Amino acid sequence: MWRGCRRLLWVRCPPARLHRPPPAADGGGPAGPCGRRAYAPPGERKRFYQNVSISQGEGGFEINLDHRKLKTPQAKLFTVPSEALAIAVATEWDSQKDTIKFYTMHLTTLCNTALDNPTQRNKTQLIRAAVKFLETDTICYRVDEPPALAELQKNEWDPVVAWAEERYNVTIGSSTSILGPNIPASTKETFISHLASYNMWALQGIEFVITQLKSLILSMGLIDRHITVEKAVLLSRLEEEYQIRRWGNVEWAHDYDLCELRARTAAGTLFVHLCSESSTVKHKLLQD
Repeated sequence: MWRGCRRLLWVRCPPARLHRPPPAADGGGPAGPCGRRAYAPPGERKRFYQNVSISQGEGGFEINLDHRKLKTPQAKLFTVPSEALAIAVATEWDSQKDTIKFYTMHLTTLCNTALDNPTQRNKTQLIRAAVKFLETDTICYRVDEPPALAELQKNEWDPVVAWAEERYNVTIGSSTSILGPNIPASTKETFISHLASYNMWALQGIEFVITQLKSLILSMGLIDRHITVEKAVLLSRLEEEYQIRRWGNVEWAHDYDLCELRARTAAGTLFVHLCSESSTVKHKLLQD
């Protein structure tokens, strides 16, 4: 029961609300439930352009819709730091058919968030917010019963926790207490130091992935290429999947949620990799 309450609170007041690109660059939406000003996410709009292209400007790579340059919700020029990311965003816009479905354009959303920074946080604040997730990390909270679920958590989650402890030389552990595990201060400092190696854009993507999986550990395992998107999503939904196998699923609803979560998680992971500096990426690959 307490886990359900914890997740309900998370949904009602998420740590950071990523805004979606509105049809025009002007105006924002009302304040969200947590007091932060959030852009009202648009639904759909008729496609108003024929061709999508990219060009290189002084600040980076730009997206062109016919002869109009794409802008952010705050009317800033939509400029991304790498050509690969620009191509990926352009592909999102080009893949829209007669109707533009903004809610499917996760990379565009993440770029808008990085450019506008609606919560006005700096790098240190982003890192601290990400590390704070350790205190409520999904795979650190365990159950005593039913025994089958407790065993499933042990078999599926313990190896990931063990990997993280070895990979980062930290102590994490798990707990069946409502208070959760006691994460050592040294563990938090290690993750703070590691996340500091990422740039601001990548950190926005990391936080996005964490909010999808409700787990810093799973997110780092995914970004470090230790687990796949499918595996990370499955592990984040372990209890839900257990209940579905036991009681059955709601027709089409669970499958839709699963596919949507995979799409968001994959987009966030791709965003992190495309935004990471070449030297940082090479360094991390050598460590693998």
